[in-house]
Amino acid sequence: MTPLITVQDLCMDFNGNTALKDISFEIAEGETVGIIGRSGAGKTVLMHLIRGVDQPPTRGKIIYHVAACEGCDYLDLPSKANEPCPRCNGSLKLLDIDFWDEENLRMKRRIMRRTAIMFQRTFALYGDDRVIENVLHALNDVGYPSEKMISRAADLVDQVRLSHRMMHIARDLSGGEKQRVVLARQLAKEPFMLFADEPTGTLDPETAILVHKMLKESARGNDMGMVVTSHFSKVIEDVANRAILLDQGEIVQIGTPHEVIGRFMENYSDAEHLTQVEAGEKLLVARDVVKRYLSVDRGMVRAVNGVSFDVGEKEIFGIIGKSGAGKTTLSRIISGILEPTSGEMNIRIGDEWVDMTKPGIDQRGRAKSYIGLLHQEYDLYPHRTVLDNLTDAIGLEFPKELAMRKAIITLGMAGFTEEMSQKILNRYPNQLSEGEKHRVALAQVLIREPRIVVLDEPTGTMDPITKIDVKHSISHAREEMDETFIVVSHDMEFVRDICDRVALMRGGKIIELGPTKEVLGELTEEEREIMGAGAP
Repeated sequence: MTPLITVQDLCMDFNGNTALKDISFEIAEGETVGIIGRSGAGKTVLMHLIRGVDQPPTRGKIIYHVAACEGCDYLDLPSKANEPCPRCNGSLKLLDIDFWDEENLRMKRRIMRRTAIMFQRTFALYGDDRVIENVLHALNDVGYPSEKMISRAADLVDQVRLSHRMMHIARDLSGGEKQRVVLARQLAKEPFMLFADEPTGTLDPETAILVHKMLKESARGNDMGMVVTSHFSKVIEDVANRAILLDQGEIVQIGTPHEVIGRFMENYSDAEHLTQVEAGEKLLVARDVVKRYLSVDRGMVRAVNGVSFDVGEKEIFGIIGKSGAGKTTLSRIISGILEPTSGEMNIRIGDEWVDMTKPGIDQRGRAKSYIGLLHQEYDLYPHRTVLDNLTDAIGLEFPKELAMRKAIITLGMAGFTEEMSQKILNRYPNQLSEGEKHRVALAQVLIREPRIVVLDEPTGTMDPITKIDVKHSISHAREEMDETFIVVSHDMEFVRDICDRVALMRGGKIIELGPTKEVLGELTEEEREIMGAGAP
């Protein structure tokens, strides 16, 4: 196969710390390469360098082999060399471009216009615009002919199988639907290479499989290659032709997805026993909570419809359900971000009960400071170090010595070793892997010492081994610090292992509530398949 990208002896250092070391491989035209590895292995750093994001490598080269038109700015695949340019009928000439060479900045920009990227956890949509309008914006950005724009936008929406959502407002879509709109917007660029960074990390298993299928079909139908990063073996199995295993910035193995995944999973074990803890007195009591809102295209939506439950001290309480069941809306009501239409959300602070549904500094304002929320689309301050993000940036003013001590303890609760915690304190978010960013965001919540922590899809972008670390850190936090957790998730394996009780939601209502094993046993076949629950 004709090579499109050659990576030669690539190295990347951040403040003396090595993120990538002597990386070399090739990507052929139309090939989909999966890059797998634990959080912090260097997957995202490598992808960003190949795409041209952020800063240049410390050493090494990335060579793009392209067919460039001598008469206009059009670029094509190297196999198209010596053919006429489809735009100006000029001649396409084969060129090898040193992508990060400062003398090639103009050519680098041309290459970036023919590549596209889907960032992890960032949908980057026009939230108040309809699906079709989001795709039209993307076509306008690349100068697509206005007289053909509507038809092309409709084709792209149909290609990602969202014709039935064409007129929906983007913010009202599910996570999987948003990701497919993102894909349609990227396809509008007619790229010869798409980079997808953890494209389905926060989606339920059934939705993830659908997005994987969209990616494969898009690559095949658009003569497009892909680089997909993930720490989920299913993503690599579903999408990639070839796989690369990274560990601590080095290539461990290159081969078939089956071979590489087998190597990756060798050390995947969960031998540590989780301590069982008996829940204490009630800490949160919800009564008949309702949240309705009007949608332009869907009318009256009952996101939460008459929900009642309670959570005890030191309990790990799960909220599960298919996409659109009302889980995230309920978690935001518990956190005080959303005000319910009716009902009560009572939280005990000391010996007093406070109703979160009532505004004011003595009600919701008072309770919110004792509730931590890690939502799916977390956001760290990019120009502050990890230490600053954990202390100054959230208003906790400590002497430096105490701040560092507190930060290291909290990072440990979020799954970092003490050695790794020490290393990352003075790093900035763009110097972290996406998995590391997620754990720092979790630590940012925990450092406030909340009485209740709400985790919205906490394992969405974590590799299996890190997921084990986080599972144990949550268990240890509730044991050692009397912490209470509410886990909103579609990761049934994680829920089964960590939650004491579970509430199953359907259509905004709690259908089943009880011990985790019993509730998971009541899932329908459809729910079991969608949420990856396996056999009861």
